[in-house]
Parts: sequence; C-alpha cells; structure tokens
Amino acid sequence: MKARPTFWRAAAVLTLFMTIPACSAGSTDSGGAGNAAGPKVRFAVGIDAAYAPVFVAQEKGLFAKHGVNVDVVQFGKGGDAVDAIASGQIQLAGSSDTTAIGKLQQNPDLRALLVYERSGKFLKVVERKSIGDPSQIKKMATVPGLSEIAATRFLESKKIDPKKVTFVTADPPEIPALLQKGSVDAYVLWEPWPAKGTQLGGKIVETSGDYGLSYVQWLIAGNKWLNANQETAAKVAAALDEAAKLTESDPQAAAQATQKIAKIPVEQTLTAVKEIDFGVRDITAADMAGYEQTAGFFLQTGKTKAKPDVNTAVLQNWFSQHAGK
Repeated sequence: MKARPTFWRAAAVLTLFMTIPACSAGSTDSGGAGNAAGPKVRFAVGIDAAYAPVFVAQEKGLFAKHGVNVDVVQFGKGGDAVDAIASGQIQLAGSSDTTAIGKLQQNPDLRALLVYERSGKFLKVVERKSIGDPSQIKKMATVPGLSEIAATRFLESKKIDPKKVTFVTADPPEIPALLQKGSVDAYVLWEPWPAKGTQLGGKIVETSGDYGLSYVQWLIAGNKWLNANQETAAKVAAALDEAAKLTESDPQAAAQATQKIAKIPVEQTLTAVKEIDFGVRDITAADMAGYEQTAGFFLQTGKTKAKPDVNTAVLQNWFSQHAGK
C-alpha cells in the first residue's frame, strides 16, 4: 500500500503543509492532536489514498480517543519513512511489506506489528499505447521495493526474462512523463500514477492481482522504542483498527477526512476504498512463506548481500496480544 509504499515530490506538492526541519527534506508534518493528552508519537506515512485510515484517525480524533498524541508526518518516499525510524526521528511508520523487507539488512531494528490493508488491485501495469504485446517491452520504470518486484513478477508471468529488460529507477511523479516521452515502455505502480499515465497517453493493461501479486501494508516500529513503549504502540494500533473499519464502512467520510488532512482528491480515496481491503489483523504464521519469498527475491537479485531476516522482524500475533483484546 498503501508505502510504500514514494508519491509526490514534497517541494512541488506539499506547500500546503508546514515543513518540519527535524525530519528529512522529503517530509512534512500534517499535524496531530495538538495539545492532546498522552504520549507523543510521530507516525510516518506516504502521500496517497492508501494511507486513508491514518488520516481518518487523525481527523476524527481517534488517536486522542485512545490516549495517544500523534503527529502524522508525510514523506515523499515510503521507504524514507521507514528509514526515519532508524534515525529516531519517527516512532511508527506505514509501509508495504515488500519495501520494509528490502530495508531490513540496513535497518535490522525494524519490527512489523500488524497488517492494516491488503490489495491486488491498487497496483496497475501501465504500457505505452504502441505496445501491442509485453514481449515488445524493452525498458520498465521502477521504484525500489514494491514497484520493482511487481514489475519483475509481471514480466515473469509473460514468460519474459527480467534480465533482458532494462529497469529505469525513478520517483513515481517522474514515471508517467517518462512513459509519455517514450523513455520507458511500461511500469507498475499504485494510484494515482496509473491514472496519471493514462492521462498522458498510456494504457492500463492489468492489475498486479491479475498475475497473482498482492501486497499488504504493515505498521512498523523500531525494536528499541517498541520495547519501552508497548502500551503506546498498542493505543496507536487500536486507533488504526477503528479508523480502518470506518474507512470501509463510510468511504465518503474517509475521503473527506483524507482530503482535509492530506489534500488528496475525494475521488482518489473513493477509488482506493474499492480497490483496497482496509482492516487491521495479526501477522500470522500463514503469512511467513510469502515474506520469505520476498526476502529471497532481494538476495537473488543482488539487492541485499544477505537474506533479510523476516523471522526476527515480523512479530506474529502482536496485535491480538497487545491491542486487540
């Protein structure tokens, strides 16, 4: 999801928000509960509708209701939000499982607490209109993490050797324009970038679920902070649980809250609610085989020197043990 998975270049789009010097140049603070009682937590997210439950919890005062004072900090790159945990600037973050797993070798302190969304429809394959068959794809634009593995799996599903296709790394806002210029032939990204691609002359040909790829979005913490703040993390998780249910039950209210807090158009959030299953649940033993495969992908493709240790990073049943009672 919703890292996350980069979304808008902060300098170009986030002038509506107050920039926070304490974080990286690609982050902005969209506020929190202000003078709300409870422990102070900085919660990092990306900037798209996949993060709607976080914005709903913020706008509806659910964090304060559960006794925690949360500032939601938006990052231009979902991976940057995860990196900020290691630096101590951020206590919690939302990110796709794939992106977070790719960060484990450099940030072994990361811990996945729960899943709060899942989708096989939100990521879409976009091609130039002149591409008549996937075998004609010579260059694909990718973002490290979820986008890259989604592109790889798409090619493999078409019996195309990914090594014979050039992957062009870029930020999401740049990619639709690269397609328009003919610099790349295709890409796989989350909304709103597929819609932007069609506006610039591209065509959506599949969702990732069409070739068997789904992602989940994790709530992530640093282990050192978590060990000292289990109760605080549980309060945030309980608020996120309530917000995810509200997002599903009242998409219009969720869309309005997301527009108010993150300036995301209502239509984008309404589309996201149709394409994403929002809901907090435990990470269970049944999930681990998929995470091991993702870790193996990073090792096999040389993205990491060792296989990411998902068994240590993923805390199975943490939500039910701490916040789901």
